[in-house]
Formats: sequence, C-alpha cells, structure tokens
Amino acid sequence: MKKILMAALILTLISPLTALQKKEIEKELIRLHNLQRKAWNDGDIEGFMAHYWKSPKMTYQSGDTRLMGWDALLERYKNVYPKGNMGTLEFSDLIVHVLSDDSAYVLGKWKLKAETWTREGLFTTILKKMEGGWKIIHDHSS
Repeated sequence: MKKILMAALILTLISPLTALQKKEIEKELIRLHNLQRKAWNDGDIEGFMAHYWKSPKMTYQSGDTRLMGWDALLERYKNVYPKGNMGTLEFSDLIVHVLSDDSAYVLGKWKLKAETWTREGLFTTILKKMEGGWKIIHDHSS
C-alpha cells in the first residue's frame, strides 16, 4: 500500500498541470471567446480581433481559403462584414483541450444571424499564452 501511495504522490508531483490549473485555463479561454462574441455583437471588429495573435504568422482557414497574418484577417472581416451588417454572433458547444500551461485548443459551433441571413458552422481555435495573455494563433472555421 505504501508503494502505491508513493507512486501516486510522485505522479501528482511530476504532473505538468493540476486539474485546478486546467480548469482555470478552460475558464479563461471560454471567457476570451465570450469577449470576442461581445465585441462582435457591439460592432467592434478590432475588439474581436484583439484576441488574435497580432503577427504575420497567425493563420486562418475557412473553406478553400487560407489567410496568413492578423492584418489579412482583419481586412477579410471588414470586407465580408461591413459595420452595420455584422449580424449577431453566438458560440455554443465550447470544448477546451488544455495541452500545457501555455497551449490549448477550443472546439465549438458559431452562428451569425442577421435580418436577412443566417450563417453557421464549426470552428477550432489554437491558442498560445504569450506576453499579454492568451492569443489565437490559428483559427479554422467551416
């Protein structure tokens, strides 16, 4: 019995993240996506984009399109969703997978509704904790 307890203690001590740490990261990443949703619904594309890594290495994929860089994604959003015609964004079924203390990915569903149209699909965001907090380094939306 002592050997089993000692093995359990050792595994606990060398475990890279505790369950509590993972829960805190999960809460933070759900909060980040909720902040994005709120910014979008307020018509604030720059606020929505504040949670992406502001780098030419940030990537976005949707359908047959791949964009490289924060600036390219901002331009796409401004062209496709001009102010006043952005719709209302909803996220649902968010599942956070914590990989380490500074990397994770989030799976979810998105839905945009406006008076004359509705669009919806799935997404995966890959996030990295950096100076300034968690940032989306890759977004794949379908």
